[in-house]
Amino acid sequence: MLKRPIQMIALACAAMCGAACTIQAPQTVVITATFDPTSYTPPAPDTIAGSTSTVAPTLSDDLIVPTPDVPRSSSVAIVGEYTVQPGDTLSGIAVQFGVAVEVLQELNGIENPDFLAAGQVLRLPETPIEQGIGFKIIPDSRLVRAPGSRSFDIEGFIAQQQGYIAAASDEVNGEILSGAQIVRRVAAEFSVDARILLTLLELKSQWLTESTISDSARDFPLQAPVMLSGVERRGLYRQLTWAADQLNAGYYGWKGRGLSFIDFEDGVRLIVAPELNAGTVAVQYLLSRNTDYVTWRDQVSSGGVYAIYTRFFGDPFANPIEPLVPSELAQPELTFPFASGEVWYYTGGHHGGWGTGSAWAAVDFAPPDDRPDDSPSCYVSDYFATAVADGVIARSEAGSVTLDLDGDGDDTTGWVVLYLHIDNQDRVAAGARVTAGDRIGRPSCEGGFSTATHLHIARLYNGEWIPATCETCAAGQERPPFVMSGWAIVGFAGQEYQGIMTRGTEQRIAEQGRLIEENRVSW
Repeated sequence: MLKRPIQMIALACAAMCGAACTIQAPQTVVITATFDPTSYTPPAPDTIAGSTSTVAPTLSDDLIVPTPDVPRSSSVAIVGEYTVQPGDTLSGIAVQFGVAVEVLQELNGIENPDFLAAGQVLRLPETPIEQGIGFKIIPDSRLVRAPGSRSFDIEGFIAQQQGYIAAASDEVNGEILSGAQIVRRVAAEFSVDARILLTLLELKSQWLTESTISDSARDFPLQAPVMLSGVERRGLYRQLTWAADQLNAGYYGWKGRGLSFIDFEDGVRLIVAPELNAGTVAVQYLLSRNTDYVTWRDQVSSGGVYAIYTRFFGDPFANPIEPLVPSELAQPELTFPFASGEVWYYTGGHHGGWGTGSAWAAVDFAPPDDRPDDSPSCYVSDYFATAVADGVIARSEAGSVTLDLDGDGDDTTGWVVLYLHIDNQDRVAAGARVTAGDRIGRPSCEGGFSTATHLHIARLYNGEWIPATCETCAAGQERPPFVMSGWAIVGFAGQEYQGIMTRGTEQRIAEQGRLIEENRVSW
């Protein structure tokens, strides 16, 4: 939605959300280094189901030295203060200056991070001079739900563990799910590899090895905040969704949004070590969210996350996919996700593919039908979302559908398109082969979080969220623009949900509602 220069209120998506509609009022806007091998202490040998190695690595034989990454330099200069512009969100400003949202809140006395006013002047923290840890923890292709992730037997692995994870369950949208089902679901939704989530559960609360745990470890196994943006984070599902979203925030922040610093609650600020890869930055970032600097330093060194992961799953740097996304990646030809001749509405510019931390891979469209009389904003549309290209439906569950364009039915390989908020009654089934224009299902509010009926659509490649537009991507991380029926998405840097789409000299604005001509699209 393009917002006019008036006072605004910013409403962020909950971490577990895939997308969110927004509400407009007359005077307000609602939006939402390579390590030294001699310092490594091998974990005790063990044989654990699901591991790719039954024996812990030794220095002489199995330790794999990661491929060096081209060093990055910090491009962010903290200028002291920033004046809020229409369309800004606190999370967008935080990304722009490489500052944690919590740091901005504390510096500026902001109790509610979802509230900003245009013209408000924000204090910014000083630029740090100390550099963080340069130890590589995990390659990108083991952080992301990338090729090979799908073959990991989550249920089989968990069933053979002696810890609490084997008996754990949680309620998700009124349904009781096992620990294995929850790990699988969160990994698929956020496109984060299940093995790193399980490793973090062991690091924080010993869920894999201890059958008797404290009430706190049971309710808050990843030590996520109890409340976040009004959402209680109690239970495995909500804890994992928070962790997956924070991993994505670090990963895509490093790749595409200028993340340069790591902040801690105790006031320590560090420059991210320039030789790191995005997967490692993701883990460092997550652990900084609720860990003091001294503890964090141990967790991101060789005896922390890396040692636990290696014990259970083998060395993560064995046969990584490098690069995960080719530098010359081209998008295949796509149509709009609705029938030719229909007029839909471009209601949301670039925003999180799933949750606020992922790449801003998604855009939103509203169907042509108005809300039925006396109906809430959430209703099932009479119109259908359609396939943007030929392919196979890889997943169809909980309001979401993934269309696999390479036809192998594996949504961790090649190009994949996510459809979200698809009504569960008549959505296309997993395994179905479709051609461009075939019906996917009817838009609704199913899946993720939504306050009104719309279609949320996003792209992935090899499990990595591909930003819809790449104005702030780091050098070497450029991605092709999201183009449908010849219309290219253009976003406003640092402003989630804002932007336009263009085709030649034509232009459409991302704007909530059906009252203007400028957001109407067809093909």
